[in-house]
Amino acid sequence: MKFFSHSNTASLWTPRDAITAFALLLLFLIAELPAQDFTYTNINGTITITGYTGPGGNVTIPSTITGLPVTSIGAYSFQLLTNLTSVTIPDSVTTMQNASVGCFGNCIGGGAFRGCSNLTKVVVGKGLSFLGLGAFFDCSNLLGVYFKGNAPTPGYTLFGAVEVFNANGPTVYYLPGTTGWVSTFAGIPAILWNPLAQTNDASFGMHQNRFGFNITGTPDIPIVVEATTNLASWVPLQSSTLTNGLIHFSDPQWTNYPGRLYRIRSP
Repeated sequence: MKFFSHSNTASLWTPRDAITAFALLLLFLIAELPAQDFTYTNINGTITITGYTGPGGNVTIPSTITGLPVTSIGAYSFQLLTNLTSVTIPDSVTTMQNASVGCFGNCIGGGAFRGCSNLTKVVVGKGLSFLGLGAFFDCSNLLGVYFKGNAPTPGYTLFGAVEVFNANGPTVYYLPGTTGWVSTFAGIPAILWNPLAQTNDASFGMHQNRFGFNITGTPDIPIVVEATTNLASWVPLQSSTLTNGLIHFSDPQWTNYPGRLYRIRSP
């Protein structure tokens, strides 16, 4: 067996007849989109995103374009884009420019995603330290904002009036090992996102010709379990919430593969 870890990743890979491969990844990220989906400017050797021209859906801002780091997102770059459902901001971004006065340095500008009415998920990288006024205002279907780093300073009315959201409202999720978080963030519930596969209890391994394991963590956090035989292509197997902080995952198809890798990520 071989154990290795990097970033927010811990993985174990073994042949099937020894034990099925397993990996736990505290993942918020998805693959970066091509640079041609964005308009941008080169300012002193760094890239500023000025707009998005792609088809929408799940959008990840690239960390580099033409070999240069993407460090800034211009004001209004994503406003009123109703075709967006998910946006991921990479760690390289240190500034999201504010169209209003009072936001300088490492910040998301006021109204940056305002009016993205079909946006359900935002992932915020480690580089940002301040989220400006109304950054997610009128994002009426927003369910989760996932932070990879320490708690930033929130601007006033970051999410807008609670009544404009769906029935459940949005939730902020943060990772283990980060600091500055309390039970609410800008008036929105803030919850530790910490799913952990239990590899040392009786649930781990083969049961009734299925490979499975228990997953524990903060009650009611959302998760997706995926599997692969190579790191280039992952297949979602189960989407659920950790009701009472515990669920059991099992894979009845494990015998179809000589080895399989599993991971847990955010929805």
